[in-house]
Amino acid sequence: MSTVALPSQPPTCAREFVRAYTANRGATLAFLVFAAVVLGAVLAPWLAPHDPVQQFRDHMLTPPLWQAGGLAAYPLGTDELGRCLLSRLLFGARVSLWIAISAVLLALLPGVALGLLAAFHPRWLAPLVMRLMDILLALPGLLLAICVITILGPGLINTVLAIAVGALPGYVRLTRGAALSEMGRDYVTASRVAGAGTARLMFDTVLPNCLAPLIVTATLGFSSAILETAALGFLGLGVQPPLPEWGSMLSAARDDIERAPWVVTVPGLTILVTVLAINLMGDGLRDALDPKLRAAS
Repeated sequence: MSTVALPSQPPTCAREFVRAYTANRGATLAFLVFAAVVLGAVLAPWLAPHDPVQQFRDHMLTPPLWQAGGLAAYPLGTDELGRCLLSRLLFGARVSLWIAISAVLLALLPGVALGLLAAFHPRWLAPLVMRLMDILLALPGLLLAICVITILGPGLINTVLAIAVGALPGYVRLTRGAALSEMGRDYVTASRVAGAGTARLMFDTVLPNCLAPLIVTATLGFSSAILETAALGFLGLGVQPPLPEWGSMLSAARDDIERAPWVVTVPGLTILVTVLAINLMGDGLRDALDPKLRAAS
């Protein structure tokens, strides 16, 4: 009895994306590392051995467990005030990741809207929006964030606003450029002839075809936001003590770098590994979302 072979189903977009992304071993490993950081941040109240602000005055500058004098109660050691470094890292991850994702969304959403408006209204709105973005681009992102913090004052919410203001021009310019390149295509013309309004053309027709570069840029902007958060914390302009944050941990450990190097090494390596993982994830997303690169692989 002969059997009839059924035609194989074509791969879905999601499967094709997963296949292309997992083909990049570095990006896959980076995703696992970043997932571990996020999981540690989410489960910090259960994983942390101590309260992050609790001080153990009898165990100040205790070395990590693998060094002489280390204690199992403090696997990564303690800082100059006797606070558990592992607990502060876990809770600091919650703060740093929350600031980064909030700043990216706060810059991405208005940036996409302004970029689309500038692309669809080139005569009167585009010059106004783009000149304003040029003014913001005249200052480096970190310097602009410092200026905003100086005006608003240090704090958690103000740190988010400062980083978002510095990242906004990049999303506006990217969205406008991508939208302008799509507006001359046949499918946009067909939608316009069919009677689609401006809002529908912007958000239903053009925007979905501009998402790939925006996703990659937002991913890389996530790592930049973590670095800027750490830089502002190191300068004392970001999250204020006793709330744990990676940059403020580095700042507090400056005076003890020679006699207790782990108080600087531990948060510094955490920032390095997290930012490197996000950057590698961004490279993997770029390769997986680009049809030309996906076909070449």
